[in-house]
Amino acid sequence: MKFFGFAAGVAATLTLLSTTSAFAVTQISWWHAMTGANAEVVDKISKDFNASQSDYELVPVFKGTYPETLNAGIAAFRAGQAPDILQVFDVGTGVMMAAEGAIKPVAEVMTGAGMTFDKSQYLPGIVGYYSKPDGTMLSFPYNSSSPILYYNKDIFQKAGLDVNNPPKTWNEVWEAAKKIKASGAASCGYTSTWLTWIHLENFAAWNDVPWATQQNGLAGGDVELKINAPIFVNHFQALTDLAKDGTFKYGGRTSEAKQIFLAGECGIFTESSGGLGDIVKSGMNYGIGQLPYDTDAKGAPQNTTPGGASLWVFGNKSDEQYKGVATFFAYLSKTDVQEYLHQKSGYLPVTLAAYEATKKSGFYDKNPGRETPILQMTGKAPTDNSKGVRLPNLPQVRDIQNEEFEKMLAGQQTAQQALDNAVTRGNAAIEEALEN
Repeated sequence: MKFFGFAAGVAATLTLLSTTSAFAVTQISWWHAMTGANAEVVDKISKDFNASQSDYELVPVFKGTYPETLNAGIAAFRAGQAPDILQVFDVGTGVMMAAEGAIKPVAEVMTGAGMTFDKSQYLPGIVGYYSKPDGTMLSFPYNSSSPILYYNKDIFQKAGLDVNNPPKTWNEVWEAAKKIKASGAASCGYTSTWLTWIHLENFAAWNDVPWATQQNGLAGGDVELKINAPIFVNHFQALTDLAKDGTFKYGGRTSEAKQIFLAGECGIFTESSGGLGDIVKSGMNYGIGQLPYDTDAKGAPQNTTPGGASLWVFGNKSDEQYKGVATFFAYLSKTDVQEYLHQKSGYLPVTLAAYEATKKSGFYDKNPGRETPILQMTGKAPTDNSKGVRLPNLPQVRDIQNEEFEKMLAGQQTAQQALDNAVTRGNAAIEEALEN
C-alpha cells in the first residue's frame, strides 16, 4: 500500500509537471493551402521548427485552395477567431493591404519581438511586391514562384522533337503542340494552369506590355485594364484555335491542369515553379524551359512577377503569440531552411544567402533548369509594366476573366469578344470596389 501511495504521488507530480509544461508552450496557428509534395514540406518545416525550441508549437492547418484559404481567414477574422498566420496567394495581396487594422505588418512583428530585421537580405523583387510604397514589409514571402515551362521528354522523343531544346516562344509552343498531337505521341500537345496569372499577368510583364494603367495598380487605385490590346487577343485566339481539336486542353481556373500533365495526356505544360515537387515525385522524365515570350513584343523577354503566396499575421494577438510568430519567421529565414524549401519544392529561395549557398553547392549544375525561375524574375530591372499587379478586388477580377475565357474555349465567343468583355466587366468591378 505504501508503494501504491508513493507511485500515486509520483504520478500526480509528473502530471502536474506535464500540465505546467504544456501551459508553458504557446501554440501558433498557421492556416495554409499547400497540397501534395508541398504539404509534406509544410509538415516537415513545422516539425523541425517545433523540435528546434521548446517555447512555441507551430500548428499547420490545411484550409483548401488558395481562394478558399483566403475566404476562411476573412470569415475567421470577422468571427473573432482568426489564426495567427494566414497563407495568402499573391492575388490576395491587395485585399490584405486594404484591411488595415486586421493585420500586423511583419516588419513590426519582427522588431516588436526584439529581432533584427534587414529586408536587404531578401530577394528584392519579392520583397518589393509584399511591401507598402514607403518600403514597410507587410507579409513574409513564404513560397514565391515564377511560371515556367515543363515538358515530357519521352513524349518529345516520340513526336520527333529535340528533347534538349524546349520551345522558347509562344509560336514555337503552338508548333510543337501540333506536332505532338499529330504524331500521336500524346492526346494533347499543351495545357496550362492559371490562365489569368500566366497568360495575362505574367504574359504582360514578360513581354513588357501594360496589363492595366497606374503601373498595373501599384501606383494608384484608379485603374483601367488593358488586356484587350492586340498582343493579348492574338495570343488567346491562338489558344482558342488549338482547343478546337484538343491540341490545347483546358484543365481549370487554378492548378487542375497539373493532373493532366502528370497523367501523360499532354506533352507541354506551363505552371508555377512551385509545381515541381509533384512532377519530381511522379517519376516523369521531364525538362524545364523558360516561360515562352511573344516574338511581336519589343525587348521581350523582360522579367516575370512573383506568384505563390506570403504569410500574413493577424492583429489583436498577444505579445507572446507575436514573439512566437517572429521566432518562426526568423527560423524560416535561416539559410539551410530556405535551401531545403527551394530545392524540395521548386519555390524560390527568399533570401540571397540561400540562393548563393544553393549555387555554391552545385545544385543548379546537377539539376538543369532549376535556376530558371530565379533568373526570369531577377535578370532585368522591372519596368512599369513588370513590377506585378495589385487591385483591392483582384480575386473578383480574375473570376470575371476566367468566366470569359471559359465561354471563349467553349466556342461561344472569340478572343476579342472575351477580352473586351473582361475589360468592361473588370473595370466596372474595380470602380465599384473603390467606391465601397
